[in-house]
Amino acid sequence: MKFSSQEEYGLRCLVRLARGGADASLTIPEISEAEGLSMPYVAKLMRILRRSGFVTSVRGQAGGYRLGRPAERIVMGDLLAALGGRLYEPEFCRHHTGSERSCLHTTDCSIRPVWRTVQLAVDQVLNKMTVNDLLRDEQAMTSWTSNMVKVAEVGTQAAGFPADASAET
Repeated sequence: MKFSSQEEYGLRCLVRLARGGADASLTIPEISEAEGLSMPYVAKLMRILRRSGFVTSVRGQAGGYRLGRPAERIVMGDLLAALGGRLYEPEFCRHHTGSERSCLHTTDCSIRPVWRTVQLAVDQVLNKMTVNDLLRDEQAMTSWTSNMVKVAEVGTQAAGFPADASAET
């Protein structure tokens, strides 16, 4: 599984806007230069973010793009879904049927629950995180996300799943 460059760069552009504060606006050339991205690519990303309501465009001398809502109300799961979709969608199986019209494992698939569980775990993390959280420096973010994973790990063990064997070594 991989996140796309569109998701990564779209997120970086939004964090760049958030760093400026609620009333700050940046132009496409300013974002392009600050993030090391081409202006056409930034324009494409900003169009996606604007259509999804994450940014608004402002005309005039102080124009450019600004956050469409406060950074603490922009949930990472929603943002990444708008930029590229989810890792697993229920329609996934209909699109991966091999050479057959429908998947041979439609009625009994041991793989489908794995993808659903992975998506659930990803959603649990991303839906607790906002763009505002990403305004931390790397060290603070590493600590914060590590604590988030530890909390999820405790919940998994309480639900009866075995502890990660690598944690015992």
